[in-house]
Amino acid sequence: MIMREKAMVLFSGGVDSTTCLALACERYGRENVIPLSVRYGQKHIREVEAAGKVLAHYKMVGLELDLTPIFAYSDCSLLVQSGEEIPRGSYAEQLKGREGAPVSTYVPFRNGLFLASAASLALSKGCSVIFYGAHQDDAAGNAYPDCSRDFYEAMNRAVYEGSGRQLRIEAPFIGKNKAEVVKEGLRLKVPYELTWSCYEGGERPCGHCGTCIDRRKAFLANGMADPLEKDGL
Repeated sequence: MIMREKAMVLFSGGVDSTTCLALACERYGRENVIPLSVRYGQKHIREVEAAGKVLAHYKMVGLELDLTPIFAYSDCSLLVQSGEEIPRGSYAEQLKGREGAPVSTYVPFRNGLFLASAASLALSKGCSVIFYGAHQDDAAGNAYPDCSRDFYEAMNRAVYEGSGRQLRIEAPFIGKNKAEVVKEGLRLKVPYELTWSCYEGGERPCGHCGTCIDRRKAFLANGMADPLEKDGL
């Protein structure tokens, strides 16, 4: 009997990570996939609630990790201790005048910490691969440097060597834009109506933050409205 690999998926309940989860289930079988959700001190819990709904849809149970204390000294506008307002407008607009610095919603080295923590858990759970949903739109203009191909390849090398060459990282969308991620998700029948992307914690997506703008464009590029907006959200 051929044993299938086990995969751990960094999973937030957003478009990219939910698509990543669906792809991992297709490749490795749902029974061989472990979703990992990480709390990091974000201002709202809407994405946490969305993650729970998605896991219920797939009849999966995930792991949870709380890294909030590590980010306690950051004034990133996404974090609960920050008095900074979450900016409106596209990431391209937000990057103007920042002289190459990331956008204010960049949580310092978040994906690096997530992946390093996931590596320890993945090894303990018998996984040989970690999936995460970085794509080229988030890396563009250095908005989120921990979504870039250079970062991914460096972290993959570090995890592979540091695990005794037992574990690797895969970022299946690293060369794709968000519209292509959604296209793949539509093929996989991802329940996008259950996901949450908005950086605000309201009852409805704000429609004005960078991630709302990117999400809307991605669905429109695939000839459809965001399923959250279809219901008047």
